[in-house]
Amino acid sequence: MPRRKLSVVAADSARINTELADLRTRLEIRTEWPDEVLAEAEEAAQSPRLPAHDATDVPLFTIDPQGSRDLDQAMHLEHRPGGFRVHYAIADVAAFVRPGGAVDAEARRRVQTLYFPDRRVPLHPARLSEDAASLLPGEIRPALLWQIDLDADGAVVLADLRRARVRSRRRLDYAGVQRAVDSGGADDQLALLATVGRLREQQEQLRGGISLPVPEQEVEESPQGYRLAYRAQLPVDGWNAQISLLTGMAAADLMLDAGVGLIRTLPAAPESAYARLRRIARALGVRWPEDMAYPELIRLLDPEVPLNAAFLNECTGLLRGAGYRAFDESQGLAAPADPGHAALAAPYAHCTAPLRRLADRFAQEICAAVAGGVDVPSWVREALPAVPALMSGGDRRAAEVERACVDLVEAELLHGREGEDFDAVVVDVDERRPVNGTVQLREPAVRAKCDGDGPARLPLGELIRVRLTVADPATRTVRFAPA
Repeated sequence: MPRRKLSVVAADSARINTELADLRTRLEIRTEWPDEVLAEAEEAAQSPRLPAHDATDVPLFTIDPQGSRDLDQAMHLEHRPGGFRVHYAIADVAAFVRPGGAVDAEARRRVQTLYFPDRRVPLHPARLSEDAASLLPGEIRPALLWQIDLDADGAVVLADLRRARVRSRRRLDYAGVQRAVDSGGADDQLALLATVGRLREQQEQLRGGISLPVPEQEVEESPQGYRLAYRAQLPVDGWNAQISLLTGMAAADLMLDAGVGLIRTLPAAPESAYARLRRIARALGVRWPEDMAYPELIRLLDPEVPLNAAFLNECTGLLRGAGYRAFDESQGLAAPADPGHAALAAPYAHCTAPLRRLADRFAQEICAAVAGGVDVPSWVREALPAVPALMSGGDRRAAEVERACVDLVEAELLHGREGEDFDAVVVDVDERRPVNGTVQLREPAVRAKCDGDGPARLPLGELIRVRLTVADPATRTVRFAPA
């Protein structure tokens, strides 16, 4: 689920990049590949396992950030009697990764691709993730090909899966697709994506689910120097995500019916979390009527409004508690009593990003076996109980990287402004010492600790003036005090 994203789009980021390299060293992030991993990846790239079924006639296309080469998914949409048909191809990483081999072992150590403002630290060597296993246009690739039929309202009628050889035709980017749709120049495929994406958003609303449009926090260069800002998602981001979510829900249903699988769960947030969000909404000037449900509010907010963007980032707190659950009833590992994902209001599995996330390869293998009517591979069953713990550790590591990067960039950009006052909203209070807490600045888009020294507790959810006391890039520390 979404986290706060950070990217550097400044013209001169050399100093920040040097500090980021030092950060990777301090966090002991592996950026180099052992020789045996590279050798095995090269061998696998030259002789992948290609499925017998040929689906290269399906004119697939991909949508990814501009310049991306690790392309996990490709799609094709078409009309069918009474509705729509979605073909969704997912890179078949298992066709290149030998169970128990060097690439497999390294992937289990890395768990997921890590994103720094200046570079990615990938899960798999580039020879696989950006080349041989990637669904690059014009290349024949092994894939897991889903065929999902929808009715006229976008509800699922039938979902099927098989291994296939595929060939993507086009590599598109979000901004280009959005321009084509907005200008009326979208071809049939992109027009169908907009149609099906909107229908799936309506289906999500009917289920009571919500996809949180978390803005991307960016570091920009302006005439006054660097500044922090938020970039709102485009509508096409949401449509593309709906196709991925559709596939993940189909995968979860398939595995739950079979009694073996790996799903992503999220319990419902407590009422206290919603009460806290209401206080923050009032302080930020976000209108939230008492009789309006949370999902309805999120759909009405314009993420391009800075205060709305700050509020949406606070909403990610409702996603705490998400985790992976493995089950294999034949081995005495029971499925969860409540397999649902509260944000989606449905069972859900991560299965569409195997080039970047370890869990997806296991979920893919289970789904392919179940759909094909064959036994789940023994290496999957043997590893399955340990995968949730691996993923939990990987999520903690990714969160640590994210927090460290944000802290570093915020400290770098505020350095030299110590003593200045800012408007801020108190978004958290230390219950053990309520004169301390966390504040979200109105401008720039910074969230940091605020340390008080008087008797009055920080007013949770209220707007206050704070003074910058510390901005130290060396220790990645930003601190404020009540002004």
